[in-house]
Amino acid sequence: MITTIKDKNRTVQYIAHLAAWLCFFSLPYLVFFPRLRDFSMSNHMLTVIILNNIMLMVFYYLNTMVLIPRLLIKEKWFLYILSLIGCLLFFLYVPRTLAMMIYPPEIPASLTENARGVRLNSNRIGRIRRRPYADFFNTVLFLLVITFGACIEVVRRWLQTEQNRKESEHERINTELSFLKSQVNPHFFFNTLNNIYSLAIVKSEKTAHAVLKLSAIMRYILTETERKLVPLENEVAFIHNYIELQQVRLTDKVQVNFAIKGDTAPLLVAPLLFIPFVENAFKYGVSTKEQSTIDFELSIEKDIIHFYAKNYIVHSENNMMENTGIGINNVKRRLELLYPEKYFLSNQIENGYYIVKLTINTHP
Repeated sequence: MITTIKDKNRTVQYIAHLAAWLCFFSLPYLVFFPRLRDFSMSNHMLTVIILNNIMLMVFYYLNTMVLIPRLLIKEKWFLYILSLIGCLLFFLYVPRTLAMMIYPPEIPASLTENARGVRLNSNRIGRIRRRPYADFFNTVLFLLVITFGACIEVVRRWLQTEQNRKESEHERINTELSFLKSQVNPHFFFNTLNNIYSLAIVKSEKTAHAVLKLSAIMRYILTETERKLVPLENEVAFIHNYIELQQVRLTDKVQVNFAIKGDTAPLLVAPLLFIPFVENAFKYGVSTKEQSTIDFELSIEKDIIHFYAKNYIVHSENNMMENTGIGINNVKRRLELLYPEKYFLSNQIENGYYIVKLTINTHP
């Protein structure tokens, strides 16, 4: 027989409810224990107490399982209050009446032999039946149980709603991240295939090497990017392959520097976060007519990753920095979802250079 987590949680709830009721019913005896040594309880009084306790339990679950979901939550205030008044009247009179029927109160023999026994007996029975102090105590006890149950139910429903909201938000974020990641791959492959196509047009000997690098890049994207986090060293190797693939089509006028500082092995990072900046540097920082330099640097300080990219802006009619494509906007949104308040990103133009600085705190 398989026991599910839900069954275990239900068992824990039953045990918790049982323990709470035992504590609730035993509390008066624990508080007044020193006074109970010389106190003898009649069968009638014991019956009243037992019936009252049973009724309190019934009204607690009636309130939390029926009245609150069907009336209070649906804002049927009048019906809810009316139902509580009916339950209170039932609690004040029905248990006492049943106790009178099961175990009538015992009358001392001295009262029956007294000449005024009939009148005294009637007065005592009347006091037993009316008991205004007992009605007040039972009313307070009833309201206490009802209020406590309502608070517990409201808190439980709020926690359930909050949990559902978090699960819904988590699912929404995962869906959005999957969509953003799916945007990265076609966009990246589109640009890369264009580069290989240009090599094939001129029948370059570098075409085969470019296809080999693209194969390694595709293998990484298909196998690694399905995971939420990947080893940083794998992401660095992916960037190296991309740079080498870009260099296949570049001339000697373009110099690319990629420096690694620190140990990348122990860290995990979300995949494809740096590649849009690398791709952007090659897109806007390469010139076929003059010398151009692209600098990348990745440094690690404990759990913090610093990424730096710098390229000279090569202007042309169809190549303006105002339009950086979907890659940059994509990675900004992914950073907001994956590393909220744990990242810093700046991109600015200084003296004709486009500079990107990205800091990510990978500590959980």
